[in-house]
Amino acid sequence: MRLRALLDTDALGLRLLGGDDELDRTVRGVMTTDLRDPSRYLSGGELVLTGLAWRRDATDSEPFVRILAGAGVAGLAAGEAELGDIPVDLIEACRHHRLPLFAVNETVAFATITEHVVRQVSGERAGDLAAVVDRHRRLMTSGPTGGGPEVVLDLLTSDLDLRAWVLSPTGRRIAGAGESLPGPVGASLAGHHLAATRTGRRGPHRTTVDGTTYSLFPIRNTGRGAVPPSRDVRESVLADWLLAVEADAADWPAARLDLLQGVTQLIAVERDRRDAARTVRRRLAQEVLELVQAGAAPTEIAARLRVAAPVLLPGLGTAPHWQVVVARVEWAEDGTAGTGTGAAGTGTAGTGTAQDIAGGPVAQALLEEILVDPAVTGPDTADRIAVAHMGEEAIALVPLPAMPAHGADAATADASGAGPAALKQQDPALHADILLAAVREPLAAGLADDGRLTLGVSAAVHSAEGLRGALEEARHARRVAAARPGRVCAAGHHELASHVLLLPFVPDDVRRAFTARLLDPLRDYDSRHRAELIPTLEAFLDCDGSWTRCAARLHLHVNTLRYRVGRIEQLTGRDLSRLEDKLDFFLALRMS
Repeated sequence: MRLRALLDTDALGLRLLGGDDELDRTVRGVMTTDLRDPSRYLSGGELVLTGLAWRRDATDSEPFVRILAGAGVAGLAAGEAELGDIPVDLIEACRHHRLPLFAVNETVAFATITEHVVRQVSGERAGDLAAVVDRHRRLMTSGPTGGGPEVVLDLLTSDLDLRAWVLSPTGRRIAGAGESLPGPVGASLAGHHLAATRTGRRGPHRTTVDGTTYSLFPIRNTGRGAVPPSRDVRESVLADWLLAVEADAADWPAARLDLLQGVTQLIAVERDRRDAARTVRRRLAQEVLELVQAGAAPTEIAARLRVAAPVLLPGLGTAPHWQVVVARVEWAEDGTAGTGTGAAGTGTAGTGTAQDIAGGPVAQALLEEILVDPAVTGPDTADRIAVAHMGEEAIALVPLPAMPAHGADAATADASGAGPAALKQQDPALHADILLAAVREPLAAGLADDGRLTLGVSAAVHSAEGLRGALEEARHARRVAAARPGRVCAAGHHELASHVLLLPFVPDDVRRAFTARLLDPLRDYDSRHRAELIPTLEAFLDCDGSWTRCAARLHLHVNTLRYRVGRIEQLTGRDLSRLEDKLDFFLALRMS
C-alpha cells in the first residue's frame, strides 16, 4: 500500500506534519519502537510507530530520524498521548531527511494502525502471489512442469507466512514447504477433512490438532483418474487430496481465500499429471488380469508379465514374485455398513441393501493410495503400483523382488544370530494387517456410518501359473474381511484355513445363536466374578490343550487353571477333552 492511503482512512486519526511530496512511498510493514537506535530491527519499507519515549531533549530527534532514513523506512508516525503536540525539533529533522511524518491522535491505539496496515499489505501480497500462482498453473498446463506445487507452497511461506501441506485422503504428505507434519497429525487432519466433506459443508474446514488450528481446502480431482461425476459426494470424497494450511481462515478476506483456491486448482493439475503417468501401469495390470480371468494359457500370461515387469519394477534384473490385492467399496442405504455382513461377497453391507457407487474407480483410487509407502513422499513407490478395476472390484498386481530360498535365509539368520524377526524384516511381501494400520482412522471417517472398505491379500507367487490361484485367494480373503465388523477390514492368505472359509457363509442369526449358547454363560460369569474364563479358554485352545504351557502363559498354577477349565465345562455342559467341543469353542470365539 502507499502512504497516501493512510490519510484517506479517518479511523486511523493521522495528520500529516511533513513530507507531502513523499506520500507515494510503498509501505511493506509496521514496526512499533521506543528504542533510540532500532536499526537492527528494520529492513526497509516500514511505517515506524513511536510514543517518543526515546526523546529526552531536542538533540535526540536528529540522530533518531537519521537512523530511520538510513534504514529506508517509508514514514514515521508519532503519538501525541505522551507529550501532546509533536516537538518542533522532530518535525525539522524529518523535513531535513525527507522522511514523511504523521501525528497520531491520542485516542487511536497503535494496534489499530498496525492491524489496518498489516491487513492491507497482506492483501496486496496475496494479489501479487495470486498472479504468480496463475502464471505457474498456465506453465504446468501448457508445457513441462514449472517445479510442481512445492514452488507455490514455498511462496505461501515466504510471502504470507503460511505453512501448508498437500495431503492424500489418508494423511500421507504429498508436497509441502518446510518441516513435514508428523504422521498422526496428517492422518487426523485427513480424517477431519473427510468427515466434514461427507456432511456436504463447503470448505475450507477448520480443525484443531494438538493445540494448532488448521484450515483444510479440498483439492478436487477432475483429471484422468477422477471418479465419474455424480450428485453423491461419497463418490469423490475418498479420492480427493486436501491442502492443509496452518492458520485459521475464518476471518480471511476474499482475496486470500481466492488465492488458496487458485493454489488448489494448480495442485489438481499436478495430480492430473501424476494420474496420466499411471495410465500405462494400469493398462498393463488390466491386460494381465483379463488374461488370468479368461483362463489364458500360462505361456501367454508369462509373455505379458515379461512386458510388465520392467515397467513396474525397473532395474530389478530378475523375474519378480507377484502378489494380488483385491479391494471393494460398498455403501448401505440405511447407514449400517459398518456392522459387518452376513454373507460376504453377496452385495450386502450390514443389515441393509448395499449400493456400489462407482465402486470400481473409488476402490481403485483408494487401493493405489493404500499401497504407497506412507513414509515416502516422492513418486518412487507409486511408480510401481498397478491397479485395475474390474466391475466393482479394484485389483492390484504387485511385483516383489525375487525372495531368496528359505533355507539360505535360515542359514544366514542362524549364522548372524538374527532369528525369526530378521527373517520377517527380509520378507518384502505385503501383509493385510500392516497395509491398513496407518490408514484405517482417516478412511473410517470418510466412510462414516454407511460405507465399508474390505481388502484381501494373496500369498506371493513366482510364476504365471500361480496368478489365477492368487487372484481367487485374494478374493476369498476379501470375503473373509467382509464378514468382520468394522468399516475398514482386511484379511490375508494365512487366514484362509478351511473353517475360516466357511464362516462368512453362515447366516448372521445362526452365528449369533451359536456363539451366545456357548459363550454368554462365560461372559455373564466373568462380569459377576471377574474370573477371566473367556481369556482362559482362548489361551487353553491356543496352547492345544496343554496344561503346563497354558498355565505358564497365564502365569497361573496348574491347579488354578484346572479349576477354571472345570468351571467352563460346568457352565457350558461341554467337555474340553473332546475334539468336537474344542472345535465348537474355537469357532464360537472366532465368530464373536
